Amino acid sequence: MIYGYARISRKTQDINRQIRSINEAYPNAIIFQEAFTGRVRSTSRPEWNKLYKNVRSGDTLVFDSVSRMSRNAEDGIRVYFELFDRGVNLIFLNERHIDTDAYKKALENSGIKVAFSDENETAENTLIRDIIEALNKFMRAKASDDIIKAFEQSEKEVEDNSKRTKGGIETARINGKQIGQKPGAKLTTKKSVEAKKQIEKYSKDFNGTLSDADVMKLTGLSRNTYYKYKRELKEA
Repeated sequence: MIYGYARISRKTQDINRQIRSINEAYPNAIIFQEAFTGRVRSTSRPEWNKLYKNVRSGDTLVFDSVSRMSRNAEDGIRVYFELFDRGVNLIFLNERHIDTDAYKKALENSGIKVAFSDENETAENTLIRDIIEALNKFMRAKASDDIIKAFEQSEKEVEDNSKRTKGGIETARINGKQIGQKPGAKLTTKKSVEAKKQIEKYSKDFNGTLSDADVMKLTGLSRNTYYKYKRELKEA
């Protein structure tokens, strides 16, 4: 299975951009998403926890950026290697050099794949084992350093984009332009738009093959909200 994960923690961030990026690269990806703004704590990530528990060996997990995977670089390193050791393939669209495939190739090129039988343990084999273990630690340390640098760069880009957005809004206000929604306009939230896209994509009543119960589980929508969105789609 191919999964995607998108997350925002600020109102100035655009979760739709992350989702589009994942969908363009992997159209069949099942996307988990969550947004945290205002008083909601970004340390609580129910959708991520659900995905993290259910992902299996051989599955692929796609992120727009490494900083979407975790709250900080230290946590990111822990999650990266835990998933790698479980056989999960990790892809970071903005930092392909730290994909787990890149790490696997680095391990193969280092010659770490050598194995020995315990029945034929010799001093020479013990020495080679120690060398391989040291190489493995070195490769993990190097990968960890790459993850830290990628994480810091990603966070810097988020901060820079936020500053540019605030600057653009302030300039627009000074020039007398309308900011935000016009009075009397119908409110359409990003959550409802994305939820409806998921319903259209996966529901058997539209373009998919899943039942209502399965789509509700996938999107995390309540029964009432799900059928409300489904009704609005049919009326559109």
